[in-house]
Amino acid sequence: MAYWLFKSEPFKFSWEMLKAKGADGEEWDGVRNYLARNNMRAMKIGDKGFFYHSNEGLEVVGICEVCALAHHDSTTDDPRWECVDIRAVTGVPKPVTLKDVKANPKLAEMSLVTSMRLSVQPVTRDEWLEVCRMGGLDNPPLAD
Repeated sequence: MAYWLFKSEPFKFSWEMLKAKGADGEEWDGVRNYLARNNMRAMKIGDKGFFYHSNEGLEVVGICEVCALAHHDSTTDDPRWECVDIRAVTGVPKPVTLKDVKANPKLAEMSLVTSMRLSVQPVTRDEWLEVCRMGGLDNPPLAD
């Protein structure tokens, strides 16, 4: 199992919108970057992810999990594009801002810092635990 970060512009699809989808979750569609697509192809059911509001907010606001493996992205007829489905797990008591991530030396190599434009990013276990700690999650959800 692994950890990820999913970036979304909140005016297009927000954390609140994902929570409203319930246990069925939502297709993480519209990704048109090969590396981000390949990251989704590598995901397994139960992998955990940070839900990150990009452009507005610039902060980790929630924890989500993969609930459907990579499949054809319904927003295109192009067979090259695939996506996973994710569902909300829990909110982050104290959203973790990009500024806070960049200021933490333990997160200097995190993809959010080094590959800021990538919409679906891997997160190491150590990064996962540190961001959860910063966000006030005393007992963070772990990938099994």
